[in-house]
Amino acid sequence: MKILHVITGLSTGGAEMMLYKLLSCLVRENVGNEVISLTGIGPVGERIAGLGVGVRALGMGRSLPSPTKLFSLARMMREAKPDIVHAWMYHANLLAGLAAKFARSPPVIWGIRQSNLDPRLSKRSTILTARLCAMLSARLPARILCCSAVARDVHVALGYAPEKMAVIPNGFDLERFRPDGEARIAVRRELGIEADAPLIGLVARFDPQKDHRSFITAAARLLESDASAQFLLCGEGIDADNRELGEWIRAAGIGAHCHLLGLRDDMAAITAALDIAVSSSVGEGFSNAVAEAMACGVPCVVTDVGDSGLMVEDTGRVVAPGDEAALADAMAGLLAIGAEGRAKLGRAARRRVEENYSLPDIAARHLAFYRETLSP
Repeated sequence: MKILHVITGLSTGGAEMMLYKLLSCLVRENVGNEVISLTGIGPVGERIAGLGVGVRALGMGRSLPSPTKLFSLARMMREAKPDIVHAWMYHANLLAGLAAKFARSPPVIWGIRQSNLDPRLSKRSTILTARLCAMLSARLPARILCCSAVARDVHVALGYAPEKMAVIPNGFDLERFRPDGEARIAVRRELGIEADAPLIGLVARFDPQKDHRSFITAAARLLESDASAQFLLCGEGIDADNRELGEWIRAAGIGAHCHLLGLRDDMAAITAALDIAVSSSVGEGFSNAVAEAMACGVPCVVTDVGDSGLMVEDTGRVVAPGDEAALADAMAGLLAIGAEGRAKLGRAARRRVEENYSLPDIAARHLAFYRETLSP
């Protein structure tokens, strides 16, 4: 079997990293793979190439795609000669579906990675593309694969063909993301904080959907009752150069307690060092950061968006999105139960990931899905 993966881009993000992780398993199963990025290669593309998987870039810009680019994608499809085309994210879904018609390509699978299309939070082009895909979903894709049950339900309501929808969640490397006492010590030493200081982390790129502002407001409320708490923020755009984020932190008066780490390549250690992991998102498909924290034995406070609540259940705390007071209270509640109470929740959280989101199991489900698509 050969699979051609078409993705909007290969910068650092949840969908991009899931593609990389899936490919790392598929190459061991003697499945042929090739990747086409609509934009550039990016850091994740370089990692994929390191697996021995061919990666090509279409070089599209931010403007609407030209017919030339569409025909170029069709030509690449003909050259690749795949058994299946698996598209990732809205723009790739649309262009791969159209190009496959020109290329007389084999079946196309669309990938849905988002559950919130609020116009206040999503780009207008993204919303328009998603709605156009809904109108074409009965004709272009053979099947539609969602990363969460909530994403499926949202897109069925939007008009996507329900009979084509299936759900396979993200998968996680439990050898890499695991409890690590040494990481706890090392990260606190790096940050220059006390060894026993409670460390609460938010791992997410700077994006309106992640709602960093609510997290910062909740952190300020928490400090009113527990002045020892420290806050670690990590991800693309989370650094001293982000003036908007810096202004929020200054206005909240919590600068002495915040540590902005930007992009890191040691996320397993950073995550394992936390006492509590937080997701304050107002929109998610399936949160990689939450599941990675759970795999590290870290209890989580999450907003009830995407499948975050389903993942966490009773191993952490689930609050409504945008409710800063509830977010602060939930963090305070996990601090109040002490280290042993959090460790107990963390062990239960890791078991949930082992039982439901182990990367080899999720890769096997993808492989079975591909085979079913070829032989319904």
